[in-house]
Amino acid sequence: MTSSRTTVAIFALAAASALPAFGGTLTIESWRTDDKALWDEVLLPAFTKAHPSITVKFAPTAPPEYNSVLSARLAAGSAGDLVTCRPFDVSLDLFKKGRLDKLDGEPGLANFPDSAKVAWQTDDGKNTYCMPMASVIHGFFYNKKVFSQLGLQPPATEAEFFAVLDKIKAAGKVAPLALGTADQWEANQIVFTGIGPNYWKGEEGRRGLIEGKKKFTDPEFVDAWATMARWAPYLPKGYQAQTYGDSQNLFASGRAAIVPTGSWDIAFYRKEPSLEFAAFPPPVRKAGDGCYLSDHTDIGMGINSASKNKADAKVFLDWLASKEFADLFTNKATGFFSLSKHAVDVKDPVARQMMGWRAQCKSTIRLNAQILSRGEPSMENELWTVNSQVLNGKLTPKEAAQRIQTGFAKWYAPAR
Repeated sequence: MTSSRTTVAIFALAAASALPAFGGTLTIESWRTDDKALWDEVLLPAFTKAHPSITVKFAPTAPPEYNSVLSARLAAGSAGDLVTCRPFDVSLDLFKKGRLDKLDGEPGLANFPDSAKVAWQTDDGKNTYCMPMASVIHGFFYNKKVFSQLGLQPPATEAEFFAVLDKIKAAGKVAPLALGTADQWEANQIVFTGIGPNYWKGEEGRRGLIEGKKKFTDPEFVDAWATMARWAPYLPKGYQAQTYGDSQNLFASGRAAIVPTGSWDIAFYRKEPSLEFAAFPPPVRKAGDGCYLSDHTDIGMGINSASKNKADAKVFLDWLASKEFADLFTNKATGFFSLSKHAVDVKDPVARQMMGWRAQCKSTIRLNAQILSRGEPSMENELWTVNSQVLNGKLTPKEAAQRIQTGFAKWYAPAR
């Protein structure tokens, strides 16, 4: 049996944890545990240098637990002053519950294009509740030594892409593509939503699905699946059992020539000193076509509505919108790109390549990130399954399109 003294201690601890944050020190809630050293050693010292009267503490929670832990802390009144925001529905739900302040009118928002703000706005675009911070960009990395040995150039069109894969396969030394389907998510979040925008014309196709003007059974979506289906002969032996980590190791060790990936993996591959790699964007369908880029809004920051130090919190958010932060974050969190309009001198050569694609291509976001995954069956889960099965040869492109469209129409009236 618990002693009365222990019981008192437990209640005291619980009460203390439920106390709201008070002015004097700002605390940042985040899921980016890997970034703690970056915040503690680079970003926060830079902010403190400009604002010595404001103390800021970065207190991250492990990514898988972040949503639930943050929600509990906000409900209990014990959350930090600043909340790192995941894009779209998770943060929108917090705003609807009154957990995040409206930021409309904050001067820092003027430093971001409208496309950067949509991930942290209400569906009608009238309220913004998180300051945009960074995005990730989808594309392909290639082994420069392999390409040099085989006399290959980075492909610009779909035909050139498959011609390159054919030459790598014929040489028989390395796998053409480092990709597996065991984990499923990359078949959707890297491949389908990476190459797909060149088929459905980025925002035109994405907005068309939301507005009910387009269906997944339309040719531009079926064609994206058809191209994916053509990848199977170029994947490693036993790719159906290959995980994302396996794919990373395959490319890092020089046993695969190309890996479809995202900018977040630049830092991972930089750990392998013998690997010389560069990047190319998703190939366009044919020469002369406009290109579209999955430049996915990844991270923002808002103010806890229960914070007792909102004045300082707004100062911090304004700094997040500054050129100083854009430069620091883009160059220190390699592969995460500032969403601001500020010109950034990107130091890492591959990151510089990828950020440069923004000037060549029209940006869009992952196809189902906004609105489309709110019902049942979950489109996110369905796309994981469908895209991996297309790569596995278990579903035809038309079957994949019909399954996604049928599930979508079950709960989304404009899709009927």
